[in-house]
Amino acid sequence: MRLLLTSSLLGPAAWAQSGTAQANGLTLAYESVGNPRHETILLISGTGGQLTQWPDALVQALVAQGYRVVRYDQRDSGLSTRFEGAGLPDWAKVMAALQGGPPARLAYTLNDMARDAVGLLDALHVRRAHLVGASMGGMIAQLVATDHPDRVLSLTSLMATDGKPGLPPVAKPEVMAQAPPAPTNPADTAAALAYNFRIRQLLGSPAYPTAEATLRAQVAREVHRAYYPAGYQRQGAAALVESQHDRRTELQALRVPTLVVHGDADPLVPVAAGQDVAVSIPGAEWLLLPGVGHELPSELAPLLAEAIGRVAKRGHSK
Repeated sequence: MRLLLTSSLLGPAAWAQSGTAQANGLTLAYESVGNPRHETILLISGTGGQLTQWPDALVQALVAQGYRVVRYDQRDSGLSTRFEGAGLPDWAKVMAALQGGPPARLAYTLNDMARDAVGLLDALHVRRAHLVGASMGGMIAQLVATDHPDRVLSLTSLMATDGKPGLPPVAKPEVMAQAPPAPTNPADTAAALAYNFRIRQLLGSPAYPTAEATLRAQVAREVHRAYYPAGYQRQGAAALVESQHDRRTELQALRVPTLVVHGDADPLVPVAAGQDVAVSIPGAEWLLLPGVGHELPSELAPLLAEAIGRVAKRGHSK
């Protein structure tokens, strides 16, 4: 674990801590910024997303509001525990299961990953936290809120679904059909860089395009930090199965301040999915972002931080 004071980006009084924690029987890499005595906002990443994919500008803006912000690598991604002995998903059986066939064997489920999040809070001695989850992380945040309500102060679900039957599996199939085949050789760094760059392009925001050089630098940082496509597949299988599980009844029982955010240009998760999450959770606030894809543009960090903070204030611990 590394503990340090930083004054360059986050202000002279901001604490920054990075290291690993034992959570739910796993080792999870995490990063904490802000005074540990302050209320905690836990950022939960999407499929294959490392903690570094959360925009620094968003973290800084939330810390400036007086929160401690924790982001982490989920199991099977980044620098956290890898399930190397689990093998790759049998995608034929996964798809058959989604069509009503027998359940497919998964290395783990999103319920397991929700318990990871709770375990991390335990390891950091956080009794209750504000949850902010994106994509798969949004579903995990929903599961933590419904299954462990005593641990949640507020919930922000970003570009996620609640599993309502009948929703299109992909928002814009004509866009996602442009995705190239995933590289077959994990050691081929050049192929990994090219593939991830193209995926990030397809998921990007028309109203907030990222300069090519900037995007390539972001992708290179992720790939060189920890490129692990097998974990991405296992997480993806768990996320796909959970995306077809109708959670609306459980969400309707929630009594926690909630914000639901979606980009109207999201090519992956339909806007209708986000809208239904907002409808399902009593009193949820709905925020539609014009021209935003399946990402969190840094330009919108002040807007997002203000909205997250506004809902978090309603859930302040007593």
